[in-house]
Amino acid sequence: MTTPTNPAVEAILSGKAPQQAMLAAASGLLPLPQADLLEVLVALRASENQEIANAAAATLNEQESRDLLDAAKATDTSPAVLAYLGESDATREIREAVILNASTPDDAIVQMAACVSDGSLLELITLNQQRLVRSPTIIDAILKNSARTADAERRAREIQTEFFEKERGARQIAGELRARGNTAAAEFFETADLTTAEGELSLEDAWLIAKHIEVADADLDDSWLPSERYDEAIIEDTVSHAVAVQKIIEHETLETGGQLDAERISLIRQLMLMNVRDRMKLARKGDREARSILIRDPNKMVAAAVINNPRITDQEAENIATMRTVADEVLRLMATNRNWARSYTIIHNLARNPRTPIPTVINILPRIRTKDLQHLGQNRNISEAIRRQAIRLSQARSGE
Repeated sequence: MTTPTNPAVEAILSGKAPQQAMLAAASGLLPLPQADLLEVLVALRASENQEIANAAAATLNEQESRDLLDAAKATDTSPAVLAYLGESDATREIREAVILNASTPDDAIVQMAACVSDGSLLELITLNQQRLVRSPTIIDAILKNSARTADAERRAREIQTEFFEKERGARQIAGELRARGNTAAAEFFETADLTTAEGELSLEDAWLIAKHIEVADADLDDSWLPSERYDEAIIEDTVSHAVAVQKIIEHETLETGGQLDAERISLIRQLMLMNVRDRMKLARKGDREARSILIRDPNKMVAAAVINNPRITDQEAENIATMRTVADEVLRLMATNRNWARSYTIIHNLARNPRTPIPTVINILPRIRTKDLQHLGQNRNISEAIRRQAIRLSQARSGE
């Protein structure tokens, strides 16, 4: 709502002006600029004094269409005037200007969307996606208006699906999970995107994923990942999702030495359907089964999130340190983890893993026992630089 700068206008709008002055204003007899006159007339037509209200309504009806059009286009026009122009029997050109004016109140657009009989005006309203997202009651009004065109209905429904039905689905899942006492999973879905490269994540898949969430927000430590990195999550397409699924299946098959059962393959596909942001969240909140899949995620940010899951165990860390199918960044981060660096089994596994970056292995070699250094010096699966350094350290300790 604008604040009038003209003292006379302010006095009239506040009801402090004498009755005779308000009647004169309602009759258009006061020397006011056009914008101020319209604001005063729109306000006075709702006066409790019937004489003033009737005079204001009559004066409004006498206004030139050109002046009304100028007011409809001006961004500094009073919202009350814009609302009036939208509700009145103004020309199509004036109504178009009101719809396109960013200063027009959303409530006024709701009224127009509910009442106009010109379907093309409804189409014009749907073009302002930002306004419809901000005020979804406009969408409801359009869809209830029998004058809506096929294009107006299509656009309104597309915006409704894109911005509200997805959100409603996530809220529905979260509410049900909270009712069942699964707070951790509810927190996940309250902020989940629920989108995939192919469109929406089905509610059936979402429920299955919810079973694998066990870490509450209060247990998370986000200090390892600056917020600006979180926004680096790349957009993936259907092909990259399919490739990721196949790689994970191949890697698990290779490491387990047997074929995966149908249930495991299905879970892999369901988890990898999610976008990068949701997979990162799940990596930090998921259970052991989810972690065992996402640690192999081709996206390094997702895999790194797994090792920052507060429920990950030392045994899991020991197994990850031996994997040759995880990102080298994951192994590097493991070597710098204070808790895991105290575990000899973990650092020994990292030293023997050909995937561990050479600088990382060189840094942890001094903590490797002499006997194990000797074995590393003979290990042909690791780089020659690491073998030579292991031999040097071993010989130095033996005084050779």
